[in-house]
Amino acid sequence: MMNADLAIVGGGIMGLWAAYHAEKAGIDTVLIDSGAPATSNGLLGALMAYMPDQWDEKKQFQFEALSALEAEIGTLEAETGISTGYRRSGRVMPLSSEQQVETARRRAEAAALNWRDGATRYHWRVVDRPPLENWPAADPAALAYVHETFAAHVFPRGVMSALEAFLKGARHVRRHEAGVAAIDAAGSALRLADGGKFGFGRLIVAAGAGAFPLLQPLLAPEGKPLGRPVKGQAALLAADCDPSWPLIFDNGLYVVAHEGERVAIGSTTEDAYDDPFSTDHQIDALVEEARRRVPALADAPVVERWAGLRPRGVHREPMIGVVDQHPSIIALGGGFKTSFGIAARLARHAVALAAAKPVERLPEIYDLGIYIRRAHGGTR
Repeated sequence: MMNADLAIVGGGIMGLWAAYHAEKAGIDTVLIDSGAPATSNGLLGALMAYMPDQWDEKKQFQFEALSALEAEIGTLEAETGISTGYRRSGRVMPLSSEQQVETARRRAEAAALNWRDGATRYHWRVVDRPPLENWPAADPAALAYVHETFAAHVFPRGVMSALEAFLKGARHVRRHEAGVAAIDAAGSALRLADGGKFGFGRLIVAAGAGAFPLLQPLLAPEGKPLGRPVKGQAALLAADCDPSWPLIFDNGLYVVAHEGERVAIGSTTEDAYDDPFSTDHQIDALVEEARRRVPALADAPVVERWAGLRPRGVHREPMIGVVDQHPSIIALGGGFKTSFGIAARLARHAVALAAAKPVERLPEIYDLGIYIRRAHGGTR
């Protein structure tokens, strides 16, 4: 039976950042992944903070993680020579009702208090027209616009490629391509899909939507599912747009200008689907809406359509922590739409748990106990 001091299951954004931090910590680690395309290899890469009002510890944690990510990405790019496409581009959002305008003005006051990173203060302004001409085009239905300067974006495949390149030169992390069928009842080994077994001293389960069935027998064997996969679709257009231009966000439509004259459009959120990896009329409708709003995209050809599954827990928040009955096992997953921006920070926390090092306090809403209670019908 193969074994390692630390096994990490999952080669998506959470698992790769965990392997990155394990290498930095000098821990004997095996990253186990099936080799199937990861959902993290998507197209959008929008990194947006929660709304700045009604501030709490969850919003503060995410704000700090997104703030710190800029330096972490810079270090990763310097280590590998690979661009991730990171830009702190800001965001523009149209407002179509007086209530939305009033709410946005209150949020501007809240951002002035809460969106601070040391001496840097990020702005949330309500303006009469978009900050750039035709990005998006002025909408007769819009009463005003929010222009904020904190949002950022990466090209997801750039981050994944940089992490993969870093791990290729790792001294302490090796990879094993295999599907994982289950964690054994004793919590000390993995049963692999090919019939083999893999022993571990510590285990981090970072398998995206696949983490829920792996952890279910340990956390809530008699409860409802800990989470489910949710399908998303996106598209990539060829258009000469500056990647420093702000994200456009409106009612589920994202428009993100990336490096290399590419613009990402997305994304759908689908609980019901026949094929998790096929695209259809739903992304076509978003592309047409983006063309209507952004003149530069009117004739831009679609060069790629993408679909994948994101992990949505019994609530939308990340699922991270030590499994009480099996203290050698650490959950690292969930998060739905927020996980890409906070993965580096959560993965560092998980690796510190695995190494029995001091860890920061996480927001209470991330606690595994909430997942367990909700799986058994509780509300919190």
